[in-house]
Amino acid sequence: MTDTDYYKLLGVEKTASEAEIKKAYRKLAMKYHPDHARDDKNAEEKFKKISEAYAVLSDKEKRKQYDTFGSAGFQQRYSQEDIFKGFDFSDIFKEFGFGGGGRFGGSRGGARYSFNLGDIFGQQGGQQAQLKGSDVIYELPLTLQEVVEGASKTVAFQHGGRNEKMTVKIPKGMTSGKKLRLAGKGEPSPYGGSSGDLYIKAKVVSDPTYDVKGNDLYITKDIKLSEAILGVNVSIPTLWNKELSLKIPPGTKHNTKMRLSRYGLPHMSGSDIGDLYASIQVKMPKKLTKKQRELIEQLAETGL
Repeated sequence: MTDTDYYKLLGVEKTASEAEIKKAYRKLAMKYHPDHARDDKNAEEKFKKISEAYAVLSDKEKRKQYDTFGSAGFQQRYSQEDIFKGFDFSDIFKEFGFGGGGRFGGSRGGARYSFNLGDIFGQQGGQQAQLKGSDVIYELPLTLQEVVEGASKTVAFQHGGRNEKMTVKIPKGMTSGKKLRLAGKGEPSPYGGSSGDLYIKAKVVSDPTYDVKGNDLYITKDIKLSEAILGVNVSIPTLWNKELSLKIPPGTKHNTKMRLSRYGLPHMSGSDIGDLYASIQVKMPKKLTKKQRELIEQLAETGL
């Protein structure tokens, strides 16, 4: 794929709005569409190029990547299949009055020609590549316990216009944002290609006890002022079916974080496990009894 200025191909400025980009593509598509420009032998190639430009600039994320990294950097990150993934030609061509199919044909100079949108991807091994259907993301809520132990979950989704259910094995360590790929369970291709993929994306639900950062867990433990001064042993719950006894040393300061190694969340790959951090909160009394005040005053006299 050579360096390509998509804005120049469509004849628009880099600041062009979505409406301006669409209008420019419509005008050029009308001019170079093989069914309309039958006497122009270069029309098909021009039509492919402007379609590629429109597929990028009409997609907010692809356009952002193109503007950020430039033509060369963008093409290192996106194959032509990536560029056209999720781009629905049928809708745009219906709107432009071309019909909804992916193949166009006719005669040019007495010879028959045939043009398929799959040709945009080129020829491989004498077989025409086809446009793949769109991928689908299914967000699956998981509890922290399910992340630690793994789980079997039933997911319901639509595939090819039908409702389907599948039991999916969720591996340990599938934290928020991690995905499982179910090949061929996405949207069917409108052009005869293979279906897209279904991605099961984890979303860990909020937990009343723990905060989550990556594979580490954070828990808050309150202790009294006297316990902070003298030291104390406190009980810390874990997700690993084990209660831990944590020794708080004398003189522990407010907001001290103490690490409990390998009591966090497992990693999805490998045997590594995150840590559990206990944040020690020293509770200051809002009111003192008469006796407590007297004792504190006596301690103050000793220089404490």
